[in-house]
Amino acid sequence: MLNEDYATRIARDWNVKASGAGYVTRFEVEKSFLDSYDVHQAGGQTILEYWIPAEDLQDLNAHIVGRIEVVAEFR
Repeated sequence: MLNEDYATRIARDWNVKASGAGYVTRFEVEKSFLDSYDVHQAGGQTILEYWIPAEDLQDLNAHIVGRIEVVAEFR
């Protein structure tokens, strides 16, 4: 997800109901990796996200730059 407000709504409104907790994280990914994927609008104008297939997650993890920061937690 490319918008923290959208990520917050998913974590708070969906993940808590489904699993009892939701987290919003922030991290950077190398642009050269993300250039291989399209940004999709999943609803409103600010609801933007990359659709990265599960089989590419290991590669995504290898292209994370710096630390992964938890910016919000919901229970």
